[in-house]
Amino acid sequence: MEQTLNFPDLLRLIDERSTAFRAAVASAPSLDVQVPTCPDWTLLDLVRHLGEGRRAWAATVAAGPAATTKATPEAAPTMPAEREAQLSWLAESAQEMLDALRAAGPDRGCWTWWDMSQSPQTCGAVARHQLHEIAMHTYDAQVTVGAAQPLPTEVALDGAEEFLSTCCATPSAWPHKPTAFDFHATEGRSWRLTVDGAGARFTRLPAPATTADDDLDAVGAAVHGTASELVLFMYDRLPADSLRIDGDAGLIDVLRAWEPEE
Repeated sequence: MEQTLNFPDLLRLIDERSTAFRAAVASAPSLDVQVPTCPDWTLLDLVRHLGEGRRAWAATVAAGPAATTKATPEAAPTMPAEREAQLSWLAESAQEMLDALRAAGPDRGCWTWWDMSQSPQTCGAVARHQLHEIAMHTYDAQVTVGAAQPLPTEVALDGAEEFLSTCCATPSAWPHKPTAFDFHATEGRSWRLTVDGAGARFTRLPAPATTADDDLDAVGAAVHGTASELVLFMYDRLPADSLRIDGDAGLIDVLRAWEPEE
């Protein structure tokens, strides 16, 4: 079974999640309400972040592989003050990024902040990460308006792997006893994050989604849940007690507190 979304599917799902984000914003009685899952932000802050951020990534993709930093869009329109105009501005922001990605194609090089991870520095990888950032903030907006929904399964299954490969993988040495973390989705996919003196790296595990008892010496903790629950847990949207954790649950806190050297 193919376990990585192809480029057309990534673009399709970016559009779908962007539409879902706008629907949540449109339903909010006020944009001044605090976002529970991003407590330093109001819903208005989240709108600004999504709109301005997608325009910046559109400019970065358009700048090509020679760019050495994230681009700043030239003459980008500021976020309007009126709600309907904000929704149009958000739609235009998403479309601008989608147009840039489509024009560049998945294999073109692109500046990214994850140059030390297992994810490539390509427009395809940018599209993949953008899908999951937008999906996560769509969930944030839905929580804020009291209409939280699980992540769509195809998004969540890809999101778990993308998080491990982009946000966790690093060549920086793990400063503790070598171990591993397994993540098992009830939909039938599993991943392992191994941490040791060579850093952190993820691998796919074969089904069924179990960790054998005789493997628990190598695996410090195994996390079980739906793909959506796993991704929301990875992004700190769900607490650990929302999932089943086998082994040493305290190791999860150690992993979260780890700050690899750049």
